[in-house]
Amino acid sequence: MNGIDIKKTLDSGNRVFGCMLSAMGVTRFRPSLAGSTMDFVVIDSEHGSRDRKEIQELCRMLRDINIAPIVRIPIPMSHWVAMALDAGAAGVLVPYCETVEEVRECVATAKYHPLKGEYLTRAITTGEFPSDKTKSYLEARHEDTIVIIGIESEPAYNRLEEILDVGLIDGIFIGPNDMTTSLGIPDEVTNPKYLDVIKNVIKTSESHGVPVMIHQQTLDTSTTAIELGARFVMHSTDAGLMQAAMRRDFAELRAVSGSDNADESLKDTLETV
Repeated sequence: MNGIDIKKTLDSGNRVFGCMLSAMGVTRFRPSLAGSTMDFVVIDSEHGSRDRKEIQELCRMLRDINIAPIVRIPIPMSHWVAMALDAGAAGVLVPYCETVEEVRECVATAKYHPLKGEYLTRAITTGEFPSDKTKSYLEARHEDTIVIIGIESEPAYNRLEEILDVGLIDGIFIGPNDMTTSLGIPDEVTNPKYLDVIKNVIKTSESHGVPVMIHQQTLDTSTTAIELGARFVMHSTDAGLMQAAMRRDFAELRAVSGSDNADESLKDTLETV
């Protein structure tokens, strides 16, 4: 899919599916990704050490195989949004937003780049553009652009209505590790307190016509997210999926061979990000 396809699918009430690229840094994985049936991937540059060249190459490779590349930028600042779009991203995931001001700044850049400065502020706050021609040009230029806002802390959760009122938001993202840590229950993703937050974020966002993405790591937790109403489905990471496949296959082979250390392959060594 491209960005337009993603938005049309979500607008129709359906779901899209993808994962996080947390480790992959070269385009030699193209054949594997091409056969994955994913609609999008999120290229992580918040926790990963990716430079602009690498992001550009991954974006081009993903677009060539009809997977929409979305870049998780390092921090909620407009110049990172612009750099991701310039690299060829179909969209941006803006992490850990807490104020209306930073959301407005990033959304404005995502939807109206390369407009800048006073004109950009005016466009997002009043809807006024230098001309009707400029407005039409920018809307056409960003027809493909997706902007997802990270609600990853209790303060952000408490301001969700205000953040959604900024408008032009294509998705809301919940990072379970950050959110559960903020709630005082680190990584307790089955805790009723966290599940209530998910339910309320989905209910509130969907009332504004905005789908929710939750970065769950296991099939069970991703299934729970879907059952609760998440429609922007991001499951696991490239490294996590590779580890799971290797762990499963080698556990079966050890069992077949009667190995006494078959359970060793079931140990999860990945960190949640």
